[in-house]
Amino acid sequence: MLRKYFVTGLLIWVPLAITLWVLNLIISTMDQSLQLLPVHWQPRVLFGYNVPGMGVLLTVLVVFVTGLLTRNLIGQRLLAFWEGLLGRIPIVRSIYSSVKQVSDTILGPNGQAFRKALLVQYPRAGSWTIAFQTGAPAAEIRRLIDTEMVSVYVPTTPNPTSGFFLMLPRADVIELTMSVDEALKYVVSMGVVAPSDRGGASTIPIQSN
Repeated sequence: MLRKYFVTGLLIWVPLAITLWVLNLIISTMDQSLQLLPVHWQPRVLFGYNVPGMGVLLTVLVVFVTGLLTRNLIGQRLLAFWEGLLGRIPIVRSIYSSVKQVSDTILGPNGQAFRKALLVQYPRAGSWTIAFQTGAPAAEIRRLIDTEMVSVYVPTTPNPTSGFFLMLPRADVIELTMSVDEALKYVVSMGVVAPSDRGGASTIPIQSN
């Protein structure tokens, strides 16, 4: 009986403690943006002490203003000038262009990466796992392989930020009705938090690049 009460308490406190720890890590990291402000504008000078979360507001404001400014013609020209400048620096050019392509694909409104949760056989036939759509293989690969292929990302558990990039036959990939968020929770929880059944799955219709 005592063990049951202890486990029940753990089930309440462990998720709460991890949530608070992650929030504290995010807020403390974003608060470092305050170091970019002049010293006499920083909260510890204005108020006499640090105000947790001020960096979050500053970061959100900077991101919002940046997006607002780059929506007009002048902002787009400045952005093009900035990207052209970075493109002239050898090492920076390679890193920036790669990161930008990935971010545009994942975060862009027209991007198709990580828009669908899939069911694939991995690491062997008969063993199934969750994967995410990332698009279609490159044109060169499509020319070399007669079978229509699908590019997928198979995350690891419980850390989905690491995983494997695979190209699988389209016929072997099944599209799930669960959302990407539900699929991520399913992966992170190691299958404990199962999404609700929305009825059926289908072979995924992948558009070629």
